Amino acid sequence: MSKKPWYLYIARCNGNTLYTGVTTDVKRRIEEHNKGVGAKYTRGRAPIELIYCAEYANRSEAQREEARIKKLSRKQKEVLVSEKLLERFNER
Repeated sequence: MSKKPWYLYIARCNGNTLYTGVTTDVKRRIEEHNKGVGAKYTRGRAPIELIYCAEYANRSEAQREEARIKKLSRKQKEVLVSEKLLERFNER
């Protein structure tokens, strides 16, 4: 039996703030945030828009990366998101 992967995600909240989290189901989690039942930080900050997502083999790896990203400045997070978008664009 293979384990479900974990995902690290960055979401843009209403007010242009950024939220970073981890989950096994990104679509469900973004929906929860938008319904106001996600993290305390995102309540009242809907709509939440997914802007970055990366897959990890397990929860520990995803949380380690989450901690690293949360220490970055907003500008550094925006660069990370931009680089991911360019990467995807170049894959086409």
